[in-house]
Amino acid sequence: MLATTTIEEQIIETLEKVRPYLQQDGGDVEFVRYEETTRVVEVRLHGNCKRCPMSMMTLRGGIERFLLKAMPEIRRIEAVQ
Repeated sequence: MLATTTIEEQIIETLEKVRPYLQQDGGDVEFVRYEETTRVVEVRLHGNCKRCPMSMMTLRGGIERFLLKAMPEIRRIEAVQ
């Protein structure tokens, strides 16, 4: 019997693919939670990503686009503190 992965596991797995790019610039991203009813992923930015004035661009143009392409069931990604 094949084990199925939860959406949270799929999100974490997908974020693992994007993390090396963020880490190259001294940043990182952490999965916080997925809200199933609104289909929103919450993440926490770390390091340079947290302090960077371009962090929203990284979140929307980078991380969100990557996640939405990999997982169409996600509607949006939000950064939380």
